Amino acid sequence: MLASYLTYYLWQPAGRKNYGELITQVSLKDGRDESGQIISAQDFKGKWTLVYVGGGACDKRCETLLYYIRQVRSAQGPERDRINRVWIVSDGKDPAATLLAQHPGLNLVRSRDKGFLAQFAGAESGSHVYMVDPLGNLMMRFPSNPDPSRMIRDIKHLLKASQIG
Repeated sequence: MLASYLTYYLWQPAGRKNYGELITQVSLKDGRDESGQIISAQDFKGKWTLVYVGGGACDKRCETLLYYIRQVRSAQGPERDRINRVWIVSDGKDPAATLLAQHPGLNLVRSRDKGFLAQFAGAESGSHVYMVDPLGNLMMRFPSNPDPSRMIRDIKHLLKASQIG
């Protein structure tokens, strides 16, 4: 019993399996979009959701991250239908039509609601991709300048281990 206590509380293995940073479970709260309509946290339930938060004037980093979430979803093969992609446009600017045409199936949410956006820690930099679980909990954030192959691996593990979504 002593050995199990010491192992559990004192010994921290160096390796870990996940690439993304696990976030203490944060249940998404409702927010408001540009027109004042409610963005329901229910909209994020039912499927795994890759979320990018950034301005509509999408720079090179933004384009790269949108490309990554598209490719990461596609790489899941038949499991890709369990994943949604959402871009939360956090300013009043409209994304370029040519950019949107490159990302069919990408859902746009327009919101400058500071309370809603604050749920996505570090979103103001526009350099992270987030994962929301099928229960509507923000649960993971990938590093800025992520490695897409490691993102693919994380998501494969999540989908394999999960019976929901």
